[in-house]
Amino acid sequence: MTGLLEGILTSPVGRKVAAKAGLAEPPRLRRGRVLPAGPVALASLPGGGIAAEVLDAVGVSPVEPLLDLPGNRTDDEKGRPQPPRYETRPGALVIDATGVREIAQLELLRQVLRPVMKGLEKSGRVIILATEADAVDGLEAKAVAQGIDGIMRTVGKELRGGSTANLVLLAEGVQASDLVSTMSFLLEGRSAFVSGQVWRVAPAKTPVEGAASDKPFADRVVVVTGAARGIGAAIARTFHRDGAKLVVVDIPAAGESLAQVANELKGSALQLDITAPDAGARIADHVARVHGPEARIWAMVHNAGITRDKMLANLDEKVWASVLDVNLAAEMRINEVLLDHDRPGALAEDGRIVGIASTSGWAGNKGQTNYAASKAGVMGLVWAMRDELADSRVTTNGVAPGFIETEMTGKIPYVQREVFRRTNSLSQGGQPVDVAETIAYLCDPASSGVDGQVIRVCGQNLIGR
Repeated sequence: MTGLLEGILTSPVGRKVAAKAGLAEPPRLRRGRVLPAGPVALASLPGGGIAAEVLDAVGVSPVEPLLDLPGNRTDDEKGRPQPPRYETRPGALVIDATGVREIAQLELLRQVLRPVMKGLEKSGRVIILATEADAVDGLEAKAVAQGIDGIMRTVGKELRGGSTANLVLLAEGVQASDLVSTMSFLLEGRSAFVSGQVWRVAPAKTPVEGAASDKPFADRVVVVTGAARGIGAAIARTFHRDGAKLVVVDIPAAGESLAQVANELKGSALQLDITAPDAGARIADHVARVHGPEARIWAMVHNAGITRDKMLANLDEKVWASVLDVNLAAEMRINEVLLDHDRPGALAEDGRIVGIASTSGWAGNKGQTNYAASKAGVMGLVWAMRDELADSRVTTNGVAPGFIETEMTGKIPYVQREVFRRTNSLSQGGQPVDVAETIAYLCDPASSGVDGQVIRVCGQNLIGR
């Protein structure tokens, strides 16, 4: 019955009916290492300036923004004043609001934003740079910093055609070079399903050397757990595209699929139950054996996870414990071993750790108490490790996927699945590659100023924040 209903609703007639009901075809998103086709407009507000340096480093020559001012408006056929229109639809608007401290200055954001709200090219970008509230003085300045957050989130929900909005907050002492990887990620199609997000960039833990590369992981070892299929396989493929030497890990029952992924990516496979007490040691030993005793892991991606969904009233201790052990406790045990940098095959002294959280961890989800606990725990672990490793060059970050189109979500009844797809600002589910691209960005050698962040890859899902 579900298949019949889906067939009817996805037929040409069904699509027309759905469109009339407000369920139009979702926009096609620009993906991959692809910059916008149209020009990038840069609005440097008073006190700003760093964005121009960053765009120059990215290789983008920006154009002047249009301003919604009385003298620039034109009337429509009914005599209503309309904002000015760009001659060529811009692919992105970058706003440097790092110097904005007063409520009155928020009007400047309105002036530069209004012309692009209906004027961006499809899959366009709005990127706002602002100063972290902790780095400014005075009640008004701190309130304004939060006001910019509200502007960005609302803009993300009002943009059309698959366009996104994001806010990057700068900590004290940030240089243009610290922002290059973040600006590149947000402008390119790699950030297709990331919208309505706020994250913070601090001064780089490790100075960036040389020009940006499309093979940032060349000669670097990356370990991905849960890599036999779905999101894990997509993560491995993305790192392979960017030059990494892959170690893919999954349970023995998935050995055949894991071997196929390893062979495809010219990596090595490790069949392993990550809940085993010696899992961390076995990962390090495998890396040392395959890549040599001097080899170190550049990035450890903890993708493996399970669900055992039941209403709390029906949830016994065995099912409860299994999810928390796989999704959270195993990650902690493995990290403890790999953070012994002197151990052959362990994590590099300037390596990366990435955990997989979930929007269920942000907002909870009916029937997923154990899963929500484990994924909220991953977020807590990321934030705690940021503080614990503050004097280290290692960075720890997380991603929190929303509804991602996988084999598992494909089994959800069609109507329910369609509701999940539509409850975000981009009106569609994400792809496994969207999660993979965000993880690769966090692990980029140039992203060492991004630490202790959990980025939602959810199309600005309406649940949570």
